[in-house]
Amino acid sequence: MDVKSYIKAARLRTLPLSVSGIIVGSFLARFNNDTHPAGYNLLEAFCIHYEKNYSIFILAIFTTIGFQVLSNFANDYGDGIKGSDKNRTGEARMVSSGAITPKQMKRAMLITTIITLIIALLLIYVSFGKDNFIYSILFFGLGIASVGAAIKYTVGKSAYGYSGFGDVFVFLFFGLLSVMGSYFLYTKHVNLYVLLPAISVGLLSTAVLNLNNLRDREEDQKNNKNTLVVKLGSEKAKKYHYFLIFGALLCALVYVFLNFYTLFQLLFLVAFIPLVKNCFTVEKNIVPAELDSELKKVALSTFLFAILFGIGQIL
Repeated sequence: MDVKSYIKAARLRTLPLSVSGIIVGSFLARFNNDTHPAGYNLLEAFCIHYEKNYSIFILAIFTTIGFQVLSNFANDYGDGIKGSDKNRTGEARMVSSGAITPKQMKRAMLITTIITLIIALLLIYVSFGKDNFIYSILFFGLGIASVGAAIKYTVGKSAYGYSGFGDVFVFLFFGLLSVMGSYFLYTKHVNLYVLLPAISVGLLSTAVLNLNNLRDREEDQKNNKNTLVVKLGSEKAKKYHYFLIFGALLCALVYVFLNFYTLFQLLFLVAFIPLVKNCFTVEKNIVPAELDSELKKVALSTFLFAILFGIGQIL
């Protein structure tokens, strides 16, 4: 077994983006469980009064990473067997290149699913214990749904990534579920204000996917992969990209306005400097392949946004 090939298929550069929602949800849970938020160090941001919340944070991070790796394996497998990765730009895909056979990748997907669900069960138990059976069932159901969403993105005849619904699922799972779900694991209640930063993370995560699809538009169109970019066309997809970036900025600003107590809450604006710059790059782009380098910038900027937004809540 070539371990390096599986590491490449896992696409480690996507992992910071995948945990951004967990980071935001954890910081917000820390902030909203204090009557006097000032005066705490950063390490405490991931611990809401009790030691078990360190475990919640760590398990939530590993669960999310597991789902992301599963999604990347499934994407590699699905596009590989359909021939969509033959002439793609960017990192080589392992199934299409022959480095990993479809059978080997299916086995890797199964193992990743089992490990991730075990970690998810531990997370649910640590968070809810034995007394919140309904919550436990609900979150286990969300875990199963996450597995299904990860696999069905490109696998099967009804793969939603091939019919333009990838953006919806990324927004829901990387944004709303990630932020509000992790927040609920700590607090055991829903805070509608948290929906605003959850939308921000969801929009930025969707912007990464949109950028990826802008880069691959021509090849996707040839392979009948009808992403939203293929359906909209290049120019409209660019305008959609601006909407995602500035929509995320607006939601974060509205949240701060409604919960304002210090200028430190505006720290996250630093992360939008490269994001706004990215919008100008997208607008001027003529050669789609040149957008490949922008993917990492937007993903890391989203990760930076999560950290700075969270820190701003507790300073």
